[in-house]
Amino acid sequence: MRGRPERFVDEFLSATGIEVDCLPDEEIWREAGRRYAAYAGRRRKSGGSSPKRLLVDFVIGAHASLCDDRLMTLDCHRYVQDYPRLRLI
Repeated sequence: MRGRPERFVDEFLSATGIEVDCLPDEEIWREAGRRYAAYAGRRRKSGGSSPKRLLVDFVIGAHASLCDDRLMTLDCHRYVQDYPRLRLI
């Protein structure tokens, strides 16, 4: 929601029932690290250069996965291999 004022974003989240968790716990960070390490290993093994994805993608995926929730994204293929049981919208 580029360029939108904070109030607009707050109203959108409230109207759609979306809650934002601002404090991921240690389990989420550890899961993100494991998934990122697996991704980096696959990339190296396939002959690719250094990893291109950011750790933050894995923190987002780990949070959604461990909270037994779903993830709304415009880039579903980014999460499919690393979080196969995560429900994507």
